[in-house]
Order: sequence, then C-alpha cells, then structure tokens
Amino acid sequence: MTAEKNKLYYGDNLDVLQRYVKDESVDLVYLDPPFNSRQDYNVLFAEKDGSQSSSQIHAFEDTWEWNIESQRALQEVIEQGGDVADALRAFYTFLHGSDMMAYLAMMAPRLVELRRVLKETGSIYLHCDPAAGHYLKILMDAVFGPQFFKNEVIWKRTSAHNSAKRWGPVHDLILFYSKSESSTWNRVYQGYTAEYLERFYRHEDEGGRYTLGDLTGAGKRQGESGLPWRGVDPTKAGRHWAVPRPRQAGLSWDELSVQQRLDQLDLAGLIVWPSKGGIPRFKRYHDVDRGVVVQDVITDIDPLSPHAKERLGYPTQKPEALLERIIKASSNEGDLVLDPFCGCGTTVQVAQRLNRRWIGIDITHLAIGLIKKRLSDAFGPEIKSTYDVIGEPTDLAGAGQLAAENKYQFQWWALGQVGARPAEQKKGADRGIDGRLYFHDDDSGQSKQIIFSVKAGGVTVPQVRDLVGVLTREKAEIGVFLCFEEPTKPMLREAAEAGLYKSTDGTTYPKLQILTIQQILDGKQPEYPLHRRDATFKKAPRSRPAAAENLTLPLQPGE
Repeated sequence: MTAEKNKLYYGDNLDVLQRYVKDESVDLVYLDPPFNSRQDYNVLFAEKDGSQSSSQIHAFEDTWEWNIESQRALQEVIEQGGDVADALRAFYTFLHGSDMMAYLAMMAPRLVELRRVLKETGSIYLHCDPAAGHYLKILMDAVFGPQFFKNEVIWKRTSAHNSAKRWGPVHDLILFYSKSESSTWNRVYQGYTAEYLERFYRHEDEGGRYTLGDLTGAGKRQGESGLPWRGVDPTKAGRHWAVPRPRQAGLSWDELSVQQRLDQLDLAGLIVWPSKGGIPRFKRYHDVDRGVVVQDVITDIDPLSPHAKERLGYPTQKPEALLERIIKASSNEGDLVLDPFCGCGTTVQVAQRLNRRWIGIDITHLAIGLIKKRLSDAFGPEIKSTYDVIGEPTDLAGAGQLAAENKYQFQWWALGQVGARPAEQKKGADRGIDGRLYFHDDDSGQSKQIIFSVKAGGVTVPQVRDLVGVLTREKAEIGVFLCFEEPTKPMLREAAEAGLYKSTDGTTYPKLQILTIQQILDGKQPEYPLHRRDATFKKAPRSRPAAAENLTLPLQPGE
C-alpha cells in the first residue's frame, strides 16, 4: 500500500481545514500566526551578486484589522455558543472594534478547527507575541480547556533590544496545550552550557567529568535498602539505600540485591569513599549525548543571524532547532504534523527531515513557491514526488481565474513556475519589471540578470520595444514576457530584433523571449545558461532525513 503523500495547500487555512483535513487525523500542530496590525510581512531574497545581503520585496499585508469580515467572524462564533463564544463576548466588552479584537475573532474559528483535526493524543503549540499572549491563552483555555494547558514556553529570540522607557523585549511566547491527558510526550534533552558544567561537573578522572550524587534517600526502610553495607548503616542517619542504575547495567541488574548492586557500582569504580568516613557518594558522569531535560525557558537556541546558512530571508523565519525540539517532544516518526501558517516552510522541512508526515498551508503563492524550492534544495528534486500542492492552478482556466481574482497572487504564481523572484516594488510602480532571475555563467562570481514582465492578457509590439529599453536601463542580459495570449508574428519579429545573448561557452539565447501560460503549464522554461548555479533565491542548505529514533530511553543514574 502506497503511503499517503504530504500536502502543501495554497489558500485560507480556515477553508482548507474545513474542506480537506479530517477529524482527529493530526498528531501535532505548530502555528505562528502574524499579529502586528497593518504590518507588512516581507520576504527577503539573495542579492543579484550572490552575496548574503538581501533585497526586500512586498509579500502580503497583515489582514488582522477590524472590518466587516472580522465582524462577521465574531458573529458566527458567538452564534455557535459555548465557552469560545463567551470568551469572545468578554473580549468585545473592553476591546470593542479594535484590531486586537479582529485578531481574536479571526483566530477563534481556526483554533476550533485545529482542535477538531487533532487526535486525542495530539498537541498544539501556538507561537505568539507577548502583546497578544494573554488574550490567546484565555482563548486557548476556552477552546481546549484550561486543564489541558501544559506550558507557557519562553524563547529568548534576541540577545538585547533597546526600547525607550521599558525593559528590552527579547522573548516570544509559545503556548503548549494537549487535547487530552493521553498526549504524546517524549523526553528531549538540551546540551549543558559551559557555565553549568563548571558549576556542577567540577570533578574529572580518566572517565571524564563527573559530579557526586547520593546513594541514599530520605527515610528509614525495613528491607534490604535499610541494611548496612561495608560497615555503613544508612538508618543511623535516618536514610536508606537508593541505588541509582547506571546506563550500562544489563537485565540481570534487576535480579541483584541492594547490597549486590552497591558491590557492582564499587567494582566499576563508580563509588567515591569519603576520606574521613561517612556515607559514600556516586559518580555521575557527564553524558554528552543527553544533557539536561528541556525546560520551559529556552535560551540555548539562538535566533537566525543575517548570515546563518539556513536563513532564507523570511522575516518571521524561526530556527530549525526550535521546531526540531517541539516536533521531537510531541510526535513520533510517521506522525502527521500540521502548520496552518507555514510561511517559508521551516516546520515542513524539519518534519520531513525527522521522518514525520506533514501538511503545510499558506495564503500566498509567494510562500508556496519558496517552500517548494526550499524542499528541493534541502532534499533534492526527487522530493517533489512525495508531496502534492493543492490550490495552485493546474490548467489555463485556473490560471485565468487566479489572475481575475488577484493580480499579484497571479504574478507570484507565474514567476514561481519559472524560478523567478518578484521584483522589489510598490504596488502600481513596477517600472516594467515584475520579477527577476539571476544566473552565473562564468567563474567571476558576477551574476547575470533576467527581467520578467507578467501580463494577464497578451503582449503588444510597443510593450516588446519597451522591455528592450528596460533591459538596457537595468543592464540585464535577457528579458521574458509571461502572458496568456499567443504572440503575433509582428511581436515575434520585434523580439527577434533584440538579438541574442552569447554565454561564455559560446552558446546563444534569445535576448527577448515570450512564453505563454499554457507553455509554462506544459513545462516550458525560459532559455538561459543552466550549467552554472542559479543565484535567484538564497539556497536552503542540504538536509538529510534523520536516522530512525529510539524513543525507548536508557535510564540515567537516579532515574
């Protein structure tokens, strides 16, 4: 039986959840919904010279503002009744028609749907700004029940932030809820800091760094654990033997008496005898593979620096290490992970690497195109066969409908089909440029440029001449029209007169090209040198699937 493919959806996540995601089918949800009202969420891409500096382009505007749509969402939730409706009524009494109220009204039905799709063993992590965290916690209590609140996780996302007349804001909140008491939980460890090791693992011998632990526990006992061993009687100190189990202990350990276990520890050199008598101590060695159990304040995962290898330029991009910790803690291999605001795709990439199934949803074709490229960069082109993209146009009629509904989404989709990035611009001021694609065809490190113009209809002869002028102005090597209608002979003749671009290996390419949407759907691509690396997008680092996890954790001393 063939395994079900992963899913990448374009569209409003509320609609996608209601139409496509089954009841109790998801094991883990992570979401990082945009919050700041009227904030532009921009996507950053590599510069044309291939450097790690970035150029900002408009992606989409935050829609969390009070309007008729948010008013309607509020009314629909209230009409359904229950705890969620009561919570929203209470919010509205003092937030009124504010943007924060719009945010909560739009989030409420989405959280209700996310609870519906979660399995009884499932969990949800909501990543949010402290400005909205207290409201969201009340809303999450109403949706999931306060008894299923697990943690408010603090992630220190930056080292310092100068802010006038207040403490520097340096953290995000992650609200962690389960659907029931039987939620999946795997013990995950974080590495020890150097300061921790210096403070607690001060001793060292040929076996490595170690700390001294107790061999006894509080209270007297009547059985074996209360009997003397090698002249030491724990009952005199009001205690009893509590022998830790070393990780290397075999199955026969359980068959040994308390005194025999102590003999084994002493024989292995794991017991330290005080020079002036007293109760011996146990050597607890530092295990570099384990560390300390994860805590609800995360300070050991740094935010992505401007020069981090995994940074793709998405402003809200979270480090893979953060998602890895969450996914490992609350899911197992083969489980289904869902991110309804998947942005640049960190969740789906980490889920793929950790051998989880995944569903990603985003409302922009720009994000969908970025995720597809990220997965291909990380896992190779063959990854495309493991997931389906749903909601993208697959025929000319679908492309036409998208163009009619939203000009910019259509542009982003069309540019994504040919591997180009949208141009930095303000709406209505494109200067003849809708997108760019960069390539290298020599070893100089200097990138070459292709200019794209996307037309929802056809291309005219004057527009062909205009694009030639744009190529000259931008010092671009090639120009490409993407359009619906077949070019006429005069247009093709005008394009031919633009001449050829000659690559360093002597190969020539039309300097001005016209591709129809149907040709793109059929797989045709612009002609340009492909034997050198593409410099259009910052390339995601290569990722390899994780080795199979062993979730049966060996016991540590004292556990």
